[in-house]
Amino acid sequence: MGSGCVVVTGGSRGIGAAVAVELGRRGEAVCVTYRRDAGAAEEVCGEIRRGGGVALAVRADMGEEGDIEGVFAAVDAEFGGLRGLVNNAAILEKQCRAEELEVERLRRVMAVNVIGPMLCARNAVRRMSTKHGGAGGAIVNVSSAAARLGSPGEYVDYAASKGALDTFTRGLALEVAGEGIRVNSVRPGFIYTEMHADGGEPGRVDRIAPSLPMGRGGRPEEVAEAIVWLLSAQASYVTGTFIDVAGGR
Repeated sequence: MGSGCVVVTGGSRGIGAAVAVELGRRGEAVCVTYRRDAGAAEEVCGEIRRGGGVALAVRADMGEEGDIEGVFAAVDAEFGGLRGLVNNAAILEKQCRAEELEVERLRRVMAVNVIGPMLCARNAVRRMSTKHGGAGGAIVNVSSAAARLGSPGEYVDYAASKGALDTFTRGLALEVAGEGIRVNSVRPGFIYTEMHADGGEPGRVDRIAPSLPMGRGGRPEEVAEAIVWLLSAQASYVTGTFIDVAGGR
């Protein structure tokens, strides 16, 4: 796909892990970030290496600027270049209604889901933009169907954070389109990942699946295919756009 490394935030599980493994399978060098589970991150990197690829795991809390700076410093030292960024890391708090939201929860969600991707994008632009001497590249923000649906009675704060990420995607795409960087978004729907357990309902996808037009939940690998395509040369004329991977919802 090209020279340099692709950073996948939150790459130790779910969609991020599927993206990292698929990138490795296609010959990309991958930097996987994780917040807590070093073993899971190393397992993903190990799978990439067993296939002949190159991978690095870096611990980072996407709500902390210093950690984010550390990721890109590690990429500079290890790979000497950056060609792509997948802003996948996000958090979900327990299901609740709007009147139950607490300010600390809102700060956590916005810090990780909005500010974190913006800071990662800032670092990516500094390295990839032709304005700064870079060779160009691609950024894919992992949003959510929640940005369109609102997640009433469950996660209106999470939905709002993804709405902000959608707006950022469009604005940044227009800002750097002439500098060799493409910026797009994938909006997954109801996908079988561990994230639903974080919200207090591990079986959420099974509950909702019968009401979806396709009648089933999605797999992380199905989302990963869209993300990897947007990073690739096959999507060379695509920027500022959104792919919904949501089974028709």
